[in-house]
Amino acid sequence: MKYKFILLFCTSVSLISCNSGAKIDSENNVRFDSLFVEKAYHLLNVEANPKCSLQINFIFPTEYTNREILSLVQKQFISGFLGEEYVNLVPKEAAEKYAQDFIESYKAEEENFKIEVENHGHDTMESWYTCNETSNNYIVYNRNDIVCFVVYKDCFYGGAHGSHQYTNRVIDLKTGQQVIESDIFVEDYPDDLAKIIVNGIALAYQVEATDLENIGFFNMNEIFPNKNFYVDETGITYTFNEYEIAAYVVGPVSVTIPYEKIRHLLRRESPVSFIAFH
Repeated sequence: MKYKFILLFCTSVSLISCNSGAKIDSENNVRFDSLFVEKAYHLLNVEANPKCSLQINFIFPTEYTNREILSLVQKQFISGFLGEEYVNLVPKEAAEKYAQDFIESYKAEEENFKIEVENHGHDTMESWYTCNETSNNYIVYNRNDIVCFVVYKDCFYGGAHGSHQYTNRVIDLKTGQQVIESDIFVEDYPDDLAKIIVNGIALAYQVEATDLENIGFFNMNEIFPNKNFYVDETGITYTFNEYEIAAYVVGPVSVTIPYEKIRHLLRRESPVSFIAFH
């Protein structure tokens, strides 16, 4: 086959592509490693045709004192990075399967591509059938029995422009489960938290909240907590992706809310209470 294929993982054999800088030792005593995947395929296996390309840089936990918890946390990393359908695989197998599915999904467009070329010619099809996806994740907090990571995905699936997406995940190392808003906040928190988030966005953009719509934001009354958050010593950071609360030109929007502004909304007993109240 003529398409290029590179699939490099950290292993014990001589062909190793290990990112030693990805290993993180911290208070939580979790060790991380990384794997890299790069794959490309041209439609109909013809190099002159449009192609898809995939690049993955995946950091995941490999060692922890509790092996049962480690297995659950690995599943959280796989789910957050690759998708729920891959959680029953180990990280290397999950990445291999994701890459395989990515190429197979692109190949499904080959019949449509042939029809479009016959009807409209080859030159006009390049941008509409080009497909690129690059994703990586990074650890933003790893203390006090909490691990937080962010997944960044840069995609172009044809059309006028690409997309950029951030997905945040918080994991409780005591249970190996994802921490969600209801674990952290008291009941009836959304309305009050929404106002704090809007004010935080306005402060970041150095405008009044009432002026946000003038710089590309949508209706401020429709901004609410979106479950896409992470925590650290500073506070809780929410991320809103493109088109979620603002026009594409604004891009993804992140706002960090200091704990002192939201302590009245936080549960006293929660996975992040030690961070928030100490």
